[in-house]
Amino acid sequence: MSIGVLVAFALVFNILFTMAMSYLNPIGKPQAILPDDSKRKHPESAPRTISNRNGTSVSKSGGIGKITDINLATMDNSISKTVNFDDLENGSNAGRGMVLPFQPLSIAFNKINYYVDMPPAMKQQGIAEDRLQLLHDVSGAFRPGVLTALVGVSGAGKSTLMDVLAGRKTGGYIEGDISISGFPKSQDTFARIAGYCEQNDIHSPNVSVRESVEYSAWLRLPAGLNSEKKKMFVDEVMELVELFPIANALVGLPGINGLSTEQRKRLTIAVELVANPSIIFMDEPTSGLDARAAAIVMRTVRNTVDTGRTVVCTIHQPSIDIFESFDELLLMKRGGRVIYAGPLGTRSVDLINYFEAISGVQPITDGYNPATWMLDISSPSAEARLQAKPGSNKRTQYSDSWRTRSSFPLQIPNDLH
Repeated sequence: MSIGVLVAFALVFNILFTMAMSYLNPIGKPQAILPDDSKRKHPESAPRTISNRNGTSVSKSGGIGKITDINLATMDNSISKTVNFDDLENGSNAGRGMVLPFQPLSIAFNKINYYVDMPPAMKQQGIAEDRLQLLHDVSGAFRPGVLTALVGVSGAGKSTLMDVLAGRKTGGYIEGDISISGFPKSQDTFARIAGYCEQNDIHSPNVSVRESVEYSAWLRLPAGLNSEKKKMFVDEVMELVELFPIANALVGLPGINGLSTEQRKRLTIAVELVANPSIIFMDEPTSGLDARAAAIVMRTVRNTVDTGRTVVCTIHQPSIDIFESFDELLLMKRGGRVIYAGPLGTRSVDLINYFEAISGVQPITDGYNPATWMLDISSPSAEARLQAKPGSNKRTQYSDSWRTRSSFPLQIPNDLH
């Protein structure tokens, strides 16, 4: 009798336990939370901003004057684009308003060359030159409200170019011109309007997410700004990068406890964004992430671009979904040379049409990733096959014609100065 009761009890218990585990919400990953007695409210009233996916942002509260049109001159003065901002107010793509105003700025660079001293190991192999050139005549520009991808294989010079533009190279020799909205770049002032998100997400493990963002805000925002404004801006940035659900979670140690890799990436973006920069550099924000986590991070990056800021990201070999979330592309090949600079187009149609217009290039197959395809056809082996054809010099066309046909703006209107 007692054995039958025990068997029946065990059977009923297992059935109820299985049903509870199936239909109730999973517990999920345990995470340390700091108590927060005073719940801060989300900013409900802020200046609204009209933004365009391929343009800049226009503040409706008077922070930035209304812009009627912008003439985007190309590097070779052969192509021009006109953006009419009167049409934006009739569209549905309205950007977020920001508590603190900022100035949309572009960065343009022309014939950038970067050299380092020749390594002793290479000199021992018989190389006579004193300097090793890492960047060769790199030209282009990054614009407000436009998400630009800096793509290339390992050793192409993506991070090197971004470090040179951001002023993070303390050694070596730099040649060329860099301008900010038409004015020569001064590193002392540029550091105040630019942010840099490194690939390695280094944060203090013993503070919460909110404390990390607030610490950066109090250090980097103007000292004359009152505390209430700073707190409102911190709240707005955390909402922008979707950190409010984990605002009181401890950062923790990577791979041990605390935030996941994707959450750390978003925290890195928030720590830089809370300084209210106009230009943000991001070094491989999706590296080490799975498809879902990379999509979340790129959604955060797109939210940042939609505020009207200038954002450029280095990407090694993106998936098709990540690649097509960008607006423009700067493609580099090994040796620090630019082989394509311009818009991607819907489903990368501009990029594909441009490559396929070059004689000898194998067309892309249906469903193939355009990012993988462009890296394949621009590899040294592909260039060698094109050059090997009798009576043709495709190698020069393959590398030089893309650079001369790139379409980046070098003239910025006075409204943005």
